Amino acid sequence: MGERRNTEFASGQYHVPAGRLETNETIVDGLIREALEETGIGLTPDDVDLAYVMHFRGRSDRLSMFFTVLRWSGEIENREPDKCAEWEWIPIDDLPENTVPYARRAIADLVAGKRFGTFGW
Repeated sequence: MGERRNTEFASGQYHVPAGRLETNETIVDGLIREALEETGIGLTPDDVDLAYVMHFRGRSDRLSMFFTVLRWSGEIENREPDKCAEWEWIPIDDLPENTVPYARRAIADLVAGKRFGTFGW
């Protein structure tokens, strides 16, 4: 997880690597691009598996997809230090208090074996 900083959304809170799709980009292509841009790791479509879907209501309604990364190439590094303090491995049962609330819920649901949830409704 990384502590977000200087961001419009959730600055000062911990979150998993995430992003938005660009025009004409598949979900998996967006995941691969965001992983490289934010963490420097290389992924292929065979390296990822859809783990969880959340229908999220915040300032806008979103469908958030959480993936399990099965393997990657390269070393994890902070490629966007202006937006992220650093990347850390954090025990799943000891998330920081300032974890983005919907991400905290998604992680808790995953641990409980759920594959779909809602937040903010």
